[in-house]
Amino acid sequence: MSEERWLLVSDVDDTLTGDDHALRELAGALLTHRERVTVALNSSRPWASVERTLRDVFPLNFPIAASITAMGTQVRIDGQASDAWDEQFGDWPRDRIVEVVQRLGHEPHDDEYQTPRKASFAVPKQGQQAVRDALAEAGLPVRAIASGVDDFDILPAGAGKDHATRFVHAQLQERLRCALNLVVSGDSANDLAMFRAAPRAIAVGNARPELVDAMPADMSYHAAGRHAAGVLEGLRHFGAIA
Repeated sequence: MSEERWLLVSDVDDTLTGDDHALRELAGALLTHRERVTVALNSSRPWASVERTLRDVFPLNFPIAASITAMGTQVRIDGQASDAWDEQFGDWPRDRIVEVVQRLGHEPHDDEYQTPRKASFAVPKQGQQAVRDALAEAGLPVRAIASGVDDFDILPAGAGKDHATRFVHAQLQERLRCALNLVVSGDSANDLAMFRAAPRAIAVGNARPELVDAMPADMSYHAAGRHAAGVLEGLRHFGAIA
């Protein structure tokens, strides 16, 4: 096996989590190959929520060099929040955005899922285009991402799982002073932008049809294994680990 270095950027919920045994097996493989594979998380949930999952669910030895949270609006590298990332969105008009969406009758998700750079709502599919149109008419600089039955996340136009993945990839290459082959993994439609931003992608065996049907066929691998077992299978498929 060559001495190539890799960066795995992975979704958390139902991609890494969902099977504790498989997660422990993946952690062991990543530790064995820690000089070859660097890991970053990429979750739609805010950092405080993901941090609890890391504490309560993940093995203590699971190696994490960076995290992207709140749907690509928060970035932490080596445990520290990235000011360079956050400063891009300092004047984002969140209050005005919330006002527009609530005027259409849609309720925000619980406070746990809200951040200064992400506004999350329950918006049924039949109402999502009206929200997009209202935000555009108001001239607000947003990016709206829908997934699941009615999850509707509104972000700054320059944020998102894809843009944050590219940022973290560049930052870690600079810090490690080496090229890193990028591979991402996920299970739902809110991972699709991340899939399109990477040259290699792993859809775990339990991935939703909304992701599998839309992911780039020429660069994506649909694993048979579910949850973390599928991530490990995909890493082996692409040659990141033995």
